[in-house]
Amino acid sequence: MFGRLMPREGRFFEYFIEHAEQLVLGAIELKALMANVAELPLRKRNIESIEHRADKVTQQTMQLLHQTFITPLDRDEIHQLITRMDDILDLMEDASQCMHLYDIHTVTDETRQLASICLESTEKVREAIKLLPNMKNAEAILESCKRIDRLESDADHVMRTAMAKLFREEADARQIIKMKELYQLLESVTDRCQDVANIIEGIVLENA
Repeated sequence: MFGRLMPREGRFFEYFIEHAEQLVLGAIELKALMANVAELPLRKRNIESIEHRADKVTQQTMQLLHQTFITPLDRDEIHQLITRMDDILDLMEDASQCMHLYDIHTVTDETRQLASICLESTEKVREAIKLLPNMKNAEAILESCKRIDRLESDADHVMRTAMAKLFREEADARQIIKMKELYQLLESVTDRCQDVANIIEGIVLENA
């Protein structure tokens, strides 16, 4: 009886898209930060604000999930998708916090490359999310997911190159620790984007 009184669908796809927009905005700020470290205070605040907005979308999605009897996707898929998307922005915020806490004033070319890959990865996540409501877009969605996978591989390669150079050329142990953590955080952003792509692929293969 209570189920008939609950919403049948809800605004899940709207929330996914809204969150994906925040991902891209966060990645734009992250790339700008790596291009000009002197802007760290500004970019860090901007990323924090974006992360807070995304958190609200996540909370709204979870609340709607509890209130909705019949959902457009499997309940576990909805939970996983919004949670993994939220993880992406958390890592971006962690990267900016790392630079602040470790007092990092200069970055490497590899850092900037990783930030660029992070941005393209989030753009592809947004692209796939926008197409997700219509399974007629299945082929295009899967192509976006494949691109995210390739970008994650690119990020792995850049990080391995960066780490090798760091241990080979950097004499300051403190600087090695700082940059190693920053590299890992940036590469983890692309890992989480790949996680999102894997969830989306699963949704498409089940419903197309």
